[in-house]
Amino acid sequence: MEQRQQKKNAQSRGEDHHHHVANNVEEEHTTRMGSRTTPSTAKERTEEDEVQPRKEEKMDEDQWTYDNTMPQEVDMDYENEEECGVNQPHVDCWDAFNTSQWARIVAHENRFVAVIMRSDTHTGSRGRSSFVLIGCERSGQYNCRNKEFVRRDTGSRKCGCPFKLHGKPKHGGEGWMVKLICGIHNHELAKSLVGHPYAGRLTKDEKKIIADMTNSMVKPKNILLMLKEHNANSCTTIKQIYNARSAYHSSIRGANTEMQHLMKHDKRDQYIHWHRLKDEVVVRDLFWCHPDAVKLCNACHLVFFIHSTYKTNRYRLPLLDFVGVTPTGMTFFAGFAYLEGERVNNIVWALERFRGLFLRNDRLPVVIVIDRDLSLMNAVKTVFPKCTNLLCRFHIDKNVKAKCKSLIGQKNAWEYVMDNWGTLVDCPSK
Repeated sequence: MEQRQQKKNAQSRGEDHHHHVANNVEEEHTTRMGSRTTPSTAKERTEEDEVQPRKEEKMDEDQWTYDNTMPQEVDMDYENEEECGVNQPHVDCWDAFNTSQWARIVAHENRFVAVIMRSDTHTGSRGRSSFVLIGCERSGQYNCRNKEFVRRDTGSRKCGCPFKLHGKPKHGGEGWMVKLICGIHNHELAKSLVGHPYAGRLTKDEKKIIADMTNSMVKPKNILLMLKEHNANSCTTIKQIYNARSAYHSSIRGANTEMQHLMKHDKRDQYIHWHRLKDEVVVRDLFWCHPDAVKLCNACHLVFFIHSTYKTNRYRLPLLDFVGVTPTGMTFFAGFAYLEGERVNNIVWALERFRGLFLRNDRLPVVIVIDRDLSLMNAVKTVFPKCTNLLCRFHIDKNVKAKCKSLIGQKNAWEYVMDNWGTLVDCPSK
């Protein structure tokens, strides 16, 4: 009985399975029958089938990297254009950038600066390929690294400019393929790139030229003129020349201070120098002289000019310079002194160091010409009591011109007075 019951159940399950399969076949047949199309529709199906495999082709590695590294904001749909500010007053640069053009040169021609936003190099690992993403210098937003920094009342050049270029190497290694992602700027272009902090940067060759000309004591304005002659499109200004000179001097000085660097060169070049300290740390006064100047001082000891200047250097310290005169009327520098102040004590110390350059007491200066500086006049009388002290005519003429110009209003009368003053000074007799 049990065997008969199992046999009946197996037959029942077989009938159910057969019925289920038949229903599926019937549904599939009905679906196929319902999907019959006309010949024109079949032709369209054939065209779609031909197009479909192209969409399913394997994506090359460069394109995969490009699609995965590019942010969503570079897809220039209408909504994104509004988000990136294209609907604001903008400049269109789509036509300026074509394939095989160098981006930075073209950017300068269109009066803006292109910078590298992101790049990568093919290393053989999966997902990495050589590409470069170039954008406008004003792209993105300013991010302060120090969160506790108190922001000053200043602006930023960053304004979220959407301009972007994507470049990748050509297959074969000859050149680059450049694709313009967005050619629109949401800001006005610069009228001129002269003085621009990025466009006016110096190249390595230009920095080397500046270093060589600085060692040759060429003035910054002449250095700038020479750079302009070599490169007519240079955007460098005189400020960048001064910055390059300062950076060159800092690289030579290293970790030493200016005073340490000066004393180091005095010892290296065998200069004659003296200095005195304050609290064994701070240099109060400093005197130095070239070895050849000592020979000239002893050979031409008759006339010397001593002049004190201040507010002419970055340290605001008085600079006392000693100038000698040869029998032929030529001048030479006899020595220099940086002083703590213009007090008599400091000037006397410098004059005593200057007197130490003379090897014989009977060949000391005969005439010393100075300006009307009371501290200097008193110090000269103390150190060189037998010499003749004369006032500098240049400073006298300068003071007379200043007084006459304030008292005499008419230009013709002022010129007449100055001519007579010159005749009076040049008069050989009293």
